[in-house]
Amino acid sequence: MKSATASIKSGIIFDLSTKENRLQELESIIAQDGFWDNPEQTKPLLKERTVLAAKIDRFRGLTSDVEDNALLLEMALEEADEATLAEISAHLKALSHDIESFSLSLMLDGENDANNAIVSINAGAGGTEAQDWAEMLFRMYARWVERKGYRSEIIDLQPGDEAGIKSVTFTAVGENAYGYLKAEKGVHRLVRISPFNASGKRHTSFASVFVYPELDQEIEIDIEEKDLRIDVFRASGAGGQHVNKTSSAVRITHHPTGIVVQCQQEKSQHRNRDLAMKVLKARLHDHEKQKQDDALQKIHDSKADIAWGSQIRSYVLHPYQMVKDHRLNKDVGNVNEVLDGGLDPFIEGWLLWKGQAGH
Repeated sequence: MKSATASIKSGIIFDLSTKENRLQELESIIAQDGFWDNPEQTKPLLKERTVLAAKIDRFRGLTSDVEDNALLLEMALEEADEATLAEISAHLKALSHDIESFSLSLMLDGENDANNAIVSINAGAGGTEAQDWAEMLFRMYARWVERKGYRSEIIDLQPGDEAGIKSVTFTAVGENAYGYLKAEKGVHRLVRISPFNASGKRHTSFASVFVYPELDQEIEIDIEEKDLRIDVFRASGAGGQHVNKTSSAVRITHHPTGIVVQCQQEKSQHRNRDLAMKVLKARLHDHEKQKQDDALQKIHDSKADIAWGSQIRSYVLHPYQMVKDHRLNKDVGNVNEVLDGGLDPFIEGWLLWKGQAGH
């Protein structure tokens, strides 16, 4: 790995010299007089510099680790040092994991991949069964967020009629959160013996997952006040002392697109409005991008990916246990591990598939 350009994994190339040249170029721009006078230019360039410098440092660190371990291995073999060989073996396992993680991070080079994610889960038709499934998915993603060391914040949650939830929207805050979670966009299908049906029949439930990037402040989305309808209402809840007695919940309808967002988690109406506007901007950005993609790729229309009956993944609890990703044709037998947040095999598999196929 001494060359300036190295193949990391699955055909991914890390061109060190090109990235170093770009970093030097950014440093020159930042050092120019008047650079800090233009906030619109400052923030994206500083962000690019931070991300680029981190990747270069990580690549150099991995390169150094590989060379150090190669040298130690050579010495240990010459001296037949079993203890050192065992130590090197452990180091190489950890290093292999680090290299794989780095290779995956190189795939997250989309326009908004480094951003936080806004995730929306909606129960499909089927009442309590689907609403319970939506809550199970919400818990699954919440656990995945915890495992990644990210944090989350609920923006809006609509409880189910008897159990579960009708819908929930939350943010996943962490580096590359959107880059990872965009792999989860689509319909998720559950097959199990219904816990809500005394006859014990097998039941199939659906829920949809939508993922949007949380947009940076420098990205402007043109929203005119005349295009908005803003309704204020009392937040719903299960009752008791936590019920909101004031009209602090906010619902915003964007008339040109028909997009509706709402937030009722905060006690402050202004805070709920700010959060709802953030989600609206993210959805409008995604809406416009989708229109452009559809225009360019009518033959390979991707809308079927989120259509009912075209699920991306099935979670089977009966008559056998298995989670199957239909895009990757990948099966995992430990359903409980997946539902407890063990999504990395699917997310990483999807990233590798996208990278290899050039989707």
